[in-house]
Amino acid sequence: MSAALFSRVNHARTADEVGAQIEALVLEGVLRVGDKLPGERDLAQQFNISRPIVREALKQLEERGLLCTRHGGGTFIADVIGDVFSKTMLELIADHPKATDDYLEYRREVEGIAADFAARRATDDDKALLTSIIERMKAAHQKEDVAEEAALDVEFHQAVSEAAHNVILMHTLRSCYRLLSNGSFFSRSLVYGYPGARDRLLDQHLAVYKGIMDDDPAGARAAAEAHMDFVQQCKKDAEKAKAWQTVSRLRRQQRKAG
Repeated sequence: MSAALFSRVNHARTADEVGAQIEALVLEGVLRVGDKLPGERDLAQQFNISRPIVREALKQLEERGLLCTRHGGGTFIADVIGDVFSKTMLELIADHPKATDDYLEYRREVEGIAADFAARRATDDDKALLTSIIERMKAAHQKEDVAEEAALDVEFHQAVSEAAHNVILMHTLRSCYRLLSNGSFFSRSLVYGYPGARDRLLDQHLAVYKGIMDDDPAGARAAAEAHMDFVQQCKKDAEKAKAWQTVSRLRRQQRKAG
C-alpha cells in the first residue's frame, strides 16, 4: 500500500481524524473490501501520531463494522458492500428468468450514466488506469484467455464507475457486479461462448474507452448502452438455442422409443 495514501494529522487531534481519513478512502473506492491496512507502526509514521491513537482509531472503525481483524493476519477493510438480496430472494431470482432481464435492463441504464459521467469527469489518473486495463484486455484476447478476459471485463466496468466520481453510482454498480460474479443471474461464459462474441465485446469496450478518452459523454453513453444491448441479446439467443436443443433431444428420444 502506498506510503502517500494517508496524510499527517495534527497532534492535537483525536483518533477521529485518523478514522475520517480511512472512511473517506473507503467511500471513494480507494480502499476496497479485503484491502489490508499497514501495521500500527507504519500507520503511526504515516499519520505522524502515536500508536495508541492509531490503535484507538482502528478499534472505533472495527466496532462500526468498517474494519475487521484476522488473528495474526492484520487489519482489513470489511465487507461494507454486502449482499443486496437475502438468500431467499436470490433463490427466487434464480428460479425466475424475468429477474435476469430486469437486471440487464437496469445495468443498461446505469452503465450508460456511468460512462457519460466518466467522459465528463475522468482525470488523467483515471484514464491511465483505463488504458492499462484495455491493454491487458487486448493481450488476453490475443492469447484467447477467456477467463482473464471475463475478469478484465468486470475490472473495466468498475474502473469506468470509479471515473464517474459519484460514490453512490460506484457502490451501486459494485453491488451489481458482485451479483454477477456470484452467478445469481447468469454466467458470463454464456456471453463469451456466443459465436463471435469475444471480438464484438472487445470492440464494444474499446468504444466505451474511446468515448471517455475523447471526453465525449454522448458517445461513451451510447457505446455502453449498445454493449449492454448485445449482452441482453446473447442471453436471449442462448436461451432460445437451449430450448431448441431440449425439444430436439425429446423428439429424437421419442422416435427411438417408437
